[in-house]
Amino acid sequence: MATFVLTCLDYPNNLQRRMGARDAHLAYVAANRDKLKLAGPLLDDAGEMAGSMFILDVDSKAEVEAFNKADPYTLAGVFETVTIKAIRITVGVLAQS
Repeated sequence: MATFVLTCLDYPNNLQRRMGARDAHLAYVAANRDKLKLAGPLLDDAGEMAGSMFILDVDSKAEVEAFNKADPYTLAGVFETVTIKAIRITVGVLAQS
């Protein structure tokens, strides 16, 4: 098992599109809860949702790519940029002893 950070930044001025796909996105995240250590929206300076961040425990980067590809936000064209990075959590409540 490996841990990855998936960071997705929305296109500018895209809150309406995000909100249109939000219910489907939340259902998708709930259905994949077993892969997630942490997830939530990224906020802009005004406190509005402007992206998403996930920390996933999966076997490969390909699984993170597949997770993102099937996300209703991705399918709705919400995200402008997506990055996937492996991470080793060494400090904090998600750290493994």
